[in-house]
Amino acid sequence: MMTLMVLLPGPDWAYLIAAGTTERAILPSLAGILVGYLAVVAAVAVGVGAAVAALPWVLVVLTLSAAAYLTYLGVQVLRKPPVVAVAADAGGHGASVRFWMRLAQGAGVSGLNPKGLLVLVVLLPQFTDASGAWPMPVQLAVLGLIFVASCALVYSLVGLGARTVLRVRPSAMRIVSRVSGAAMIVLAGALVIEQVSHLATT
Repeated sequence: MMTLMVLLPGPDWAYLIAAGTTERAILPSLAGILVGYLAVVAAVAVGVGAAVAALPWVLVVLTLSAAAYLTYLGVQVLRKPPVVAVAADAGGHGASVRFWMRLAQGAGVSGLNPKGLLVLVVLLPQFTDASGAWPMPVQLAVLGLIFVASCALVYSLVGLGARTVLRVRPSAMRIVSRVSGAAMIVLAGALVIEQVSHLATT
């Protein structure tokens, strides 16, 4: 499910697509996205994720809230698919923006991204084992790093793919948007079903 969440387009996808279509290099933006997620992973590992795992009712509330939010996003995307505005010139002002500015912007996008918070705060605790050989913070950190590594791979392809595909075929974004909108709704349903099944067995 973590991999599916990485593959679902969201604010981070939009930011990397914009970087791929307007900037000469996606590295500053990509690095910022990863830094933001690493900060969230660190916060979850030191206490937030463990607290959620220790309080089942919090996990239920967060999961249902996340399902409602994903359903809302999915419906909005299906109703109004976003259109990528491709810049005519990849240089100019975009090329003059400093590396650290792109880094900070990317960190802000991922650090405040509801999709990332959903994965790291809601989903990760469900894959931990309180009686496991590794302490809970270590388990959460390892799972979080796997998520960040998946983001690095997928978002690299997104940024580079945007440059080569969407510049030539802007209409492809509509197809991607519709598929992602439907996937969000399906994922929301899966979250609710999984949570109901878990409650029924406890």
